[in-house]
Amino acid sequence: MSAADRRERLATLLRERDADAMYVGDLVNVRYLTGFTGSNGAVLVHADGTTVFFTDGRYQDQAAVEVPGVERVITRRILDEVRARTAGTLVAETHLLAVDAWEQLGRPGAAGRLVEGLRETKDDDEIDALRRACTVSTTALEQLLAGPLLGRSERELARDLEWRMLEVGAEDKAFDTILAAGDHTSIPHHRPTERTVQEGDLLKIDFGARVDGYHADCTRTVVVGAAADWQREIYAAVRASQAAGVERLRDGVPVPEAHAAAVDSLEEAGWLHAFTTGLGHGVGLQIHEDPFLGPGHPSTLTRRTVLTMEPGIYLPGRGGVRIEDTVLVTDSGPEVLTTTTKDLMEIA
Repeated sequence: MSAADRRERLATLLRERDADAMYVGDLVNVRYLTGFTGSNGAVLVHADGTTVFFTDGRYQDQAAVEVPGVERVITRRILDEVRARTAGTLVAETHLLAVDAWEQLGRPGAAGRLVEGLRETKDDDEIDALRRACTVSTTALEQLLAGPLLGRSERELARDLEWRMLEVGAEDKAFDTILAAGDHTSIPHHRPTERTVQEGDLLKIDFGARVDGYHADCTRTVVVGAAADWQREIYAAVRASQAAGVERLRDGVPVPEAHAAAVDSLEEAGWLHAFTTGLGHGVGLQIHEDPFLGPGHPSTLTRRTVLTMEPGIYLPGRGGVRIEDTVLVTDSGPEVLTTTTKDLMEIA
């Protein structure tokens, strides 16, 4: 789907809402609608489909390449230009606008999460980029796990993994790698330290690559050496929960139902009290985007949505396990894009 097609979909939504135009200033949404990858840009989409793109002089040449076939305005006074070019009812991303910007635009109406809603359903190009990001990620992880782990620091292993992702084909990491050893694995978003990996440690690795602007998200937890009984127990509980949740990532399934499948599994195993994080989220041009898995989410899953499933058990001072996949909702069911094994790995 082209950027022009995406803008036409937005224009259709504006007509349905009796809005004459929408100001889009969030750079992720601007990229989705235009292809622009610079650090300063905005777009005004009219209900009749006409579009004006705004940026400053630093990006004049870049915009000419990335935003073809659209009127481009080079200015440092974007908000003033938008207001001057708008007749009728203007709506905007009021959930993202600063109050001063909202005032400068003439207090536009709330568009809601219109563009974010469009982004939930991925087109062929987006799915291809996500597949490649996931392949790069898991290839790099498997390389890391094939090498020595004992005696190396969390920080060293995290940097090694990130370098491997670049070598395999990532344009960048999707986010700062979470790599935790031993009792640090009980901290959901632990930052790597100089702690070294020791025999019997759980090793939790939450990571991902970015390819063509699209993000992968994956977590695997392994044991360095032979697993203790308590490690096997919590790993088995998390794996069962994750499998139950992934199985419900299907077209037409209410989001709360997918959430409940994973949570109920943890509750039945007696470990729900140790699950302290969110269960999953959409992934695409952002590492965290709509939809977010939760008991109160009002919508249903649809085909071509890509999201994560990531239950965990976290035992403070002892250790924790998380298993996470990036999953594509298809006509025939969930397709896991992060394919590294989820069998308990005991790595010598």
